[in-house]
This record gives sequence, structure tokens and C-alpha cells, in this order.
Amino acid sequence: MAEALVLDSEAVNALARSQRGVLEDRARAILSLARDRRALVRVPAPVLGEVCRGPRFDAAINHLLNDSGILVLDLTRPIAQRAGLLLAEARMSSTNAVDAFVVASALEFDSALIATGDPADMRRLAARHRSLGVFSI
Repeated sequence: MAEALVLDSEAVNALARSQRGVLEDRARAILSLARDRRALVRVPAPVLGEVCRGPRFDAAINHLLNDSGILVLDLTRPIAQRAGLLLAEARMSSTNAVDAFVVASALEFDSALIATGDPADMRRLAARHRSLGVFSI
């Protein structure tokens, strides 16, 4: 059974940029637990659109993704369409599209925990899916 930890932009930023205090501590704790459980750790590709701002600013993000075993999960047509359905079911607008992509990506696994700085919206999008958990960082 594939278990995953899926990171949203706040979790990626907390792990990549070491000056974030409590957020970094919480993100590192959940990452450590995921590794202890041998869970896959993934970042949905749309999250990179929220955290990447060009070569001068992206060194920490690239270091995290290149050296930590955290892989980027590509945005596919089925994931994108599932995200649209999640938005419709939750009666949310496209301003929450990246959150919906995160939840839709997490549904690719048998079970997944989403590490997020936006737990209310993630829980709303994931509400109908018992295989998903939400961890607030």
C-alpha cells in the first residue's frame, strides 16, 4: 500500500528556508515521521508555481528537491480534472486551484497526509476522502 506525505507551498517554504522557526520545526517533524514510515514524499508540480520566483530566489527550493528524496508529482490531465471536481464539490472558486491540485495529487496514493499552512481549505477539499489526512504546519 503506497502511503505519501504531500507538501503544499507553505510546507515546501518551511523546509527550504531555514529562517521560519516553528513552521520549519513542524515541517521537519512531519517529514521525519514520513521517512520513518517509509512514506513517499511528494510536491505537486503546481506548488512550484507558488514558491519559485527565478534562479536568484530558488536555490533553497532546488536544493530541497535535489537532495532530500522529495519528488515532484507531475500535473496530469486526470489530476487536473479531479481538482476541478473537488472545487465544484466544495463550492470553491478557481482561486483555490493550487490547493485543489494538492488534494487531487494526494488522491493518487492509497493514503496520504497533506502538510499545509492552509488546513481549513485543504480539509474542505478533502472532506469526502477518508484516505486523506491534513496536518497543519
